[in-house]
Amino acid sequence: MAVSCGGEGDGPEGGRSSRPQPVEEVLLDGRPIPSVLADEQVLIRGNGEEPQTLDPHLAEGVPSGHILRDLFEGLTTEAPDGRIIPGAASRWNISGDGLTYTFYLRRDGAWSNGDALTAEDFVFSIRRSADPVTASNYGNMLYPIASAREVLSGELPTDALGVTSLDRFTLQITLTDPTPYFLNLLAHPSLYPVHRASLEAHGRRFSRPGNLVSNGAYMLEEWAIRSHIGLVKNPNYHGVDDVILERVRYLPIEDQSTELKTFRAGEMHWTYEVPNNQFKWLRENYPDELVVSPWLGSYFFGFNLLREPFIDSPDLRRALVLAIDRDVLTDKVTQFGELPSYNLVPPGVTDYEPAIPDYASWTQEEREAEARRLYALAGYSAEKPLRVEIRYNTSENHKKVALAIASMWKQVLGAIATLVNEEWKVFLQNRDQQVVTQVFRAGWIGDYNDPHTFLSLFHSDHGLNDYGYSNSTVDTLLQEISSERIPGRRQRMMQETERIIIEDDPILLVYTYVTRRLVDSRVRGWQDNVMDHHYSRGMYILKARSASSGRAKPADEGGE
Repeated sequence: MAVSCGGEGDGPEGGRSSRPQPVEEVLLDGRPIPSVLADEQVLIRGNGEEPQTLDPHLAEGVPSGHILRDLFEGLTTEAPDGRIIPGAASRWNISGDGLTYTFYLRRDGAWSNGDALTAEDFVFSIRRSADPVTASNYGNMLYPIASAREVLSGELPTDALGVTSLDRFTLQITLTDPTPYFLNLLAHPSLYPVHRASLEAHGRRFSRPGNLVSNGAYMLEEWAIRSHIGLVKNPNYHGVDDVILERVRYLPIEDQSTELKTFRAGEMHWTYEVPNNQFKWLRENYPDELVVSPWLGSYFFGFNLLREPFIDSPDLRRALVLAIDRDVLTDKVTQFGELPSYNLVPPGVTDYEPAIPDYASWTQEEREAEARRLYALAGYSAEKPLRVEIRYNTSENHKKVALAIASMWKQVLGAIATLVNEEWKVFLQNRDQQVVTQVFRAGWIGDYNDPHTFLSLFHSDHGLNDYGYSNSTVDTLLQEISSERIPGRRQRMMQETERIIIEDDPILLVYTYVTRRLVDSRVRGWQDNVMDHHYSRGMYILKARSASSGRAKPADEGGE
């Protein structure tokens, strides 16, 4: 991972990427000694925005994903270090041609209400995820499955999908083409099972407290809007004997300063983020809690190509792309070790070299000079400046980046950008409808460790293509990538796809993500991983150390 906040050692300027566990705190088999455990095993996690739903086939965004991974379990799941391991399926076989996967479900698998978890539950659920009536924005995740494209388009019924139950505990999935990352896909919420009886009884409200029946390590206990989402340990989970945390509480706090105060008050174990401008202060005052680590994600802004001024305006888009100084943005605004980015696929994707445009090697002065030339070519000037809106969802960090970009556009080009802040659900709705957006905060965290998770966003019929981007060559290449079995040829096609997307400028790339949060030093049982997927089922909380061994917390709410 070519990032400045590396793997096993220290993070940037003192931020940690992992926390060593003293040997006296665990048994030889890796389980904690009961005497060191806190009496109350309740983990409180900051979670950014309020999830719009906990229906795994409809949910979008990182905050929903954190909760869904606690509530549900796919055929595969992830170890703390991000490796794919057996989930609801105890094992599987893959045919020699890579097209047929046979999964053997755990005989002790069960739903949270005690019902047996069967192969037919997965058949029903995967068909539901592919059903156009469900209208899942992640439907494209199912494309590798035989007939998925035809089912999603409504050309074939859902029972034509290549998913079959061979018996009560054996499931077979047939693919159209070999898919190297298919086992990773199965750990994604779009392929989680849903409880059919509950869905049929409650309709769209099946995912609400009192209705939701899940198969993961935890059950949904309560959901107080804008307050918290509470989970409780699922006694029917197949691995319940290894689950130590009794409860998990997610707090949807969008304001990072408020979240920091909540952590400092001892009312939270894990922050979703921390304010960018507090890095030095946090490094000095919370060196044991500050965790900064690589994340498989790209941060960017999208252009709405279906609305003026960006319809058929490649010169204008390129001018705006070249006018921003990414080094200044990461050094002075974000300040947490993010890497300036000129390519869509971030560093860290296995066996892939990203396609980097020529202007990445230019000086900033050269980029700005070309930006001014293209801006004028697009018909704008000091007398006729571009006027455009930048939308972002509520977040101090997003606001700071948007303000900096608006300032750079003004300084370099004379363009006038107005900032529009929106609550998460409204922001997603406006992006999806593509009516009012012009420039909007975007970005993507990889759903699996393969370039396809980034490139596929730009297929013309992708459910999350909020840019209105359409390029027939990209569509064709993406289809060929899905069926290509020769790794070298597949990589070259992915690089060409990325090159074309970058050349068309549907987005303005800014930086490669890192995660930055505070984690209570008593929380154990997790590891950093590039996906930033942390399942509560493997965590636990240690007793507080004696007052004499702890450090004093600063009394002020200071910072820079």
